[in-house]
Amino acid sequence: MGVDYYNILKVNRGASDEDLKKSYRRLAMKWHPDKNLGDNKEAEAKFKQISEAYEVLSDPQRRAIYDQYGEEGLKGLPPPGSHNGTSSSNGAGGDFFNPRNAEDVFAEFFSGNKPYGFEAMSRAKSMRFQSEGAGTFGGFGGAENKFKSYKETGGGAGTSQPRKPPPVEAKVPCTLEELYTGTARKMKISRTVWRNGQLVQDKEILTIDVKPGWKKGTKITFPDKGNEQPNQLPADLVFVIDEKPHDVYAREGNDLLVRQKIPLVDALAGTTVSLKTLDGRDLVIKLTDVVSPGFELVIANEGMPIAKEKGKKGNLRVKFDVGFPSKLTPEQRAAVRRALGG
Repeated sequence: MGVDYYNILKVNRGASDEDLKKSYRRLAMKWHPDKNLGDNKEAEAKFKQISEAYEVLSDPQRRAIYDQYGEEGLKGLPPPGSHNGTSSSNGAGGDFFNPRNAEDVFAEFFSGNKPYGFEAMSRAKSMRFQSEGAGTFGGFGGAENKFKSYKETGGGAGTSQPRKPPPVEAKVPCTLEELYTGTARKMKISRTVWRNGQLVQDKEILTIDVKPGWKKGTKITFPDKGNEQPNQLPADLVFVIDEKPHDVYAREGNDLLVRQKIPLVDALAGTTVSLKTLDGRDLVIKLTDVVSPGFELVIANEGMPIAKEKGKKGNLRVKFDVGFPSKLTPEQRAAVRRALGG
């Protein structure tokens, strides 16, 4: 029979349409070249085989020809063992099977629904961009990221209206300091555009004005800045704010949380704690009360700016961990008892 499409899709010969879909979904996701950057050639070959197998077996007419005559029947060739040099009249009748591009099969299968684990990848060709923070990194020499644009199969039967693909999304990692003070981020994009009847590469620098207090997940949309294809509208380009971990502070909504460890003697006798704020100020906190383990001190208006309420900020919450000595000498034990009245 030549190529065994059933074996490629890991299904038996009596597989239903639903069985074929489940198997194709699983294998296509596993072997998509963008998921196998380390061994791209093997992945591309397997991905192509999987797509070809699904295209044949999911079509009742092609599947019937394949089941009876094998791959040769699909190609309009004489059946194996035949000494006749002409095409079999029982075969494809000259309507040869030419497999489509594997990415087209993949895009049509998911038809606008992003597969789990793929970010803006359910439609074909890639679009690359570079991201740099204004002033901090200098220039545009940072690590590249990938956009995935969406390749439409057309406006559908009976319609001439061009379709607009789903938006293309990419993350914009920001430090907590940048989200506290605000910053301008330069995004260098390269995309495919339709000019004078042909597709050409176009480069552009987009500026994102990150506002003080923006949160992880904030979206900034640049309409029609995605890849272009013939007979379709360009996709929108959407940048999604992401937050990098901070060494000292953690963000909880509009509040900032910091953990501070102090020795037992400071917890009992009082001390001063110094913190460097996200905008570079020195914040001095005096502790005069006894600090118990797990005690939380709330300092109003020293948290993150509230984006929708100009001039307002959340709270700074300092949680204290009290360090106890591992051991005491008899003299120290006696002194502690005298001091605490035990």
